[in-house]
Amino acid sequence: MTDTLPRSNPVKDFLKLVAFEHSVFALPFAYLSTLTVMALEDAFSWTVLVLVTLAMVGARTLAMAANRIIDRGIDARNPRTAQRELVTGKVSLRTAYAGCAVSLAVLLASAFLLNPLCFYLSPLAVAPLVVYPYAKRFTDYPHAVLGLAQMVAPVGAWLAVTGTFAGSGPAIVLGAAVGLWIGGFDLIYACQDAEVDREIGVRSTPARWGVAAALHASSATHVAAVGLFAWFGLLTGFGLLYWIGLGLVAVALVYEHAIVRPGDLSKVNRAFFTANGFVAVALFAFALGDLLLR
Repeated sequence: MTDTLPRSNPVKDFLKLVAFEHSVFALPFAYLSTLTVMALEDAFSWTVLVLVTLAMVGARTLAMAANRIIDRGIDARNPRTAQRELVTGKVSLRTAYAGCAVSLAVLLASAFLLNPLCFYLSPLAVAPLVVYPYAKRFTDYPHAVLGLAQMVAPVGAWLAVTGTFAGSGPAIVLGAAVGLWIGGFDLIYACQDAEVDREIGVRSTPARWGVAAALHASSATHVAAVGLFAWFGLLTGFGLLYWIGLGLVAVALVYEHAIVRPGDLSKVNRAFFTANGFVAVALFAFALGDLLLR
């Protein structure tokens, strides 16, 4: 009998390439924005909810695939990322480009079916997603570009329901909160590559100013994010459940910053995946409970 190597699954490999499971970070906030404005406008629609989901998944998959394509040379020079699928050849460049094209088509089609404003603005939503991978080549603050890219989701979800910027102030506040939150934990995540980034010429806040400064900046960013989440709750009339959820979010963020220190980055992944996954799911779950009680 001869041993045979397990056959590769192209779909599974591509989903791993784009870290599909990380959708948990952004998708709950798109749902939070969508369901909040639906409640305020008394305009619930399963169709809109499905289209928002498709647009979000399309946008995020496009962003990750483009990131991996653009950064494949950098990834190959970093021991932490040298085993990524495009570097090793497990996923071909052609497959990655095809994934980008399909994801873009899903995003544009979903925006078109939602309303004219979403469709006309969809190129503006795509732009920061594609610019972000290049940001580390020309600025020490690529995390801010990532935050801007993530801010788009709650705003776009709100516009998907209303079709107008009128009354969209709460969505902009929520978008800013999400952008600061994600930009803040990207600062933490980038700390583990600070030394390598300096060696290979990649720019980031930790590489430029040091790990300690980056962690302090992340803490300040997350304090501001919690403040904006609170402002969103006030603007939209959320009740006790939302505030309990926000309290748990604040505790999770304190925990996240307590376990990552300048001299000990061994728990970065726990902070990045576990704590931040909890933040997204917990705030959405408590907010959803609050909305259902209205």
